Amino acid sequence: MSEAGAKMYYDKDANLDLLKGKKIAVIGYGSQGHAQALNLRDSGLNVVVGQREGSDNHKKCIADGWKHVSAAEATKG
Repeated sequence: MSEAGAKMYYDKDANLDLLKGKKIAVIGYGSQGHAQALNLRDSGLNVVVGQREGSDNHKKCIADGWKHVSAAEATKG
């Protein structure tokens, strides 16, 4: 552990194969949602973002290349 008591994780510590072939739904595109969605997409995973249409975050979501889906639609199989 580090001096601060937090354990550091690195790329070698993760196995993305466990998530490949699955749909990952990120609900909301605020400060956390957009960062997580972009990182997951950049890692080659299948990500959908559910965001309320017409909101400022919805506009950012579309500008970042995501297709609009509702939160309910994002969580379906």
